[in-house]
Amino acid sequence: MLNALEVVTTVIVGVMVGVEFSVAFVMNPILNALPEDSGQLGHAHGGRMLGAVMPFWYIGSLALVAVWAFAGWHHDGAGLVVIAGALLTLSVIMSILLLVPINNRNKTWTPENRPEDWKEQMKRWDRFHYVRVAVIIAAFALLVTALT
Repeated sequence: MLNALEVVTTVIVGVMVGVEFSVAFVMNPILNALPEDSGQLGHAHGGRMLGAVMPFWYIGSLALVAVWAFAGWHHDGAGLVVIAGALLTLSVIMSILLLVPINNRNKTWTPENRPEDWKEQMKRWDRFHYVRVAVIIAAFALLVTALT
């Protein structure tokens, strides 16, 4: 049963990493290349869609890692799982404190009501997101290593 938990957790975290990596390095560059109103509307729509799903994915991933750490405490790799859990906790804290406030504003913007500094706010979100992606990639790498 522990093996199944390890694999399911690693896959779920890995897919989350893939989605966030894609947002950072595929979707946002595409949206940023669109004409101003189209790109901003795309960012707002993406913020609404992913903003509704990602909290459950992040918290669910963290919960699975916590169960893995507890259930596998006396197995090899438990320390790596605990560190991965700490990194995922950091990613949740970063999300709540840094990224979600910007996203909550962004998802309500339209070309008519967006603030003058909307591009600067989106660049700030991107910078925080790059760091968060690095953090969750590190957590994922630790989980993969703990599998071996």
